[in-house]
Amino acid sequence: MLAAIETAAAGAALAAHDGVGPWAGGGGFPFWIFPILWFVLIAGAIALFWFGRRRRERWAGRRAGEQALAERFANGDIDAEEYRARREVLRQE
Repeated sequence: MLAAIETAAAGAALAAHDGVGPWAGGGGFPFWIFPILWFVLIAGAIALFWFGRRRRERWAGRRAGEQALAERFANGDIDAEEYRARREVLRQE
């Protein structure tokens, strides 16, 4: 009998519920935003890695060219004027 009274009281409390709270059928926090947020964060990290790597590769090629040119200049294969002209061509991009 006590269980029936408690059940009836709980039912009356639910019936009188004013619709406030996360289970009220609206107005709750949009939990669907978390998967989108994780996707954006992971995609951003991949993009930063990808473009950073391409930039490093481009600079590495340029530095290798300048280093080879400096070695030729140090060995006396080219003079100072030719060294400066070729270095400027390498640095144009």
